[in-house]
Amino acid sequence: MKLAVLAPFALCLLSASPVQAQVELKNVDGDHVEITINGKPFSNFYYGAAYAKPFVAPLRTADGLVVTRKWPMEIVEGESRDHPHHKGMFVGFGDISDVNFWEVEAESKPSGENPKVKGRVVLKSLGDLKPGKKSGSVNASFNWQAPERGVMLVEDRTMTFYADSALRMVDVDFTLTAKTDVKFGDTKEGFFAIRLADSMTGKKGGIMTNSEGAQTEKNVWGKRADWVDYDGTVDGQKVGIVIFDCPANFNHPPRWHSRDYGLFAVNPFGLKEFDPKAAEAGGKSLKAGDSLRFRYRVVIHPGDVPKKNIADMYEEYAKKFK
Repeated sequence: MKLAVLAPFALCLLSASPVQAQVELKNVDGDHVEITINGKPFSNFYYGAAYAKPFVAPLRTADGLVVTRKWPMEIVEGESRDHPHHKGMFVGFGDISDVNFWEVEAESKPSGENPKVKGRVVLKSLGDLKPGKKSGSVNASFNWQAPERGVMLVEDRTMTFYADSALRMVDVDFTLTAKTDVKFGDTKEGFFAIRLADSMTGKKGGIMTNSEGAQTEKNVWGKRADWVDYDGTVDGQKVGIVIFDCPANFNHPPRWHSRDYGLFAVNPFGLKEFDPKAAEAGGKSLKAGDSLRFRYRVVIHPGDVPKKNIADMYEEYAKKFK
């Protein structure tokens, strides 16, 4: 990203420390990777056997404010406790060949018509941890597997974390390769998602805005857009999170499963639940050996950022894929 694009935010990259990398990564007990940016905790990438799917939590602003819900990783008095499968930032889908890879936790109850058979996303291998002065990256591979079905998909994921003085940026790049014939069903339950802090939700005055200028759940949910920005407050301070969808992704621009209660998700497969009158079919079938690659950028920003500036940032991100 060019500094010219960040200029409206009055931002500049921090100068590199002569001793310490700006993005530090530490593997802890075969359970998670600690991510530290500019000497401050940013998040943890949980991949261990204790979890039904990997996730990144909590997400913090450059000032250390936590913008994701803490439950169920932490018990906080008064915090919402719905949807235990919503953990930080994660990837999942509600119907892959009649297997539920969304509501995978034991205590999660399948929604609507979603399959009751639950899959798991299990670590295959943790690759290199690459700290750096301006960015650091984590590589990992996972098996998407189900009882009596074995491995259905293999996921190869790279996450890149950027060092910046006022923004927190993460690029998530993953490829799903079918090990057998599979079909991504037509369901709203998916796909690349973040569960926001309760104080940021629409119920608490937060507001979502998409790349088309539409606002509120009524006008954003189920609609196609290049990006959605979700603004709210944490500890009385205004903050926001935007998700960019890569223009090279399948079915770009995607529909958005973004809710007032705090779910913030991109869904490239769902259709009928978003638009019951749609004539075309939703979902996607893959033959064994076929792959789908997805890339997303998450930007956590302070204050009320003008949406034109968000649009400029998106164009800078997207142009390398066009």
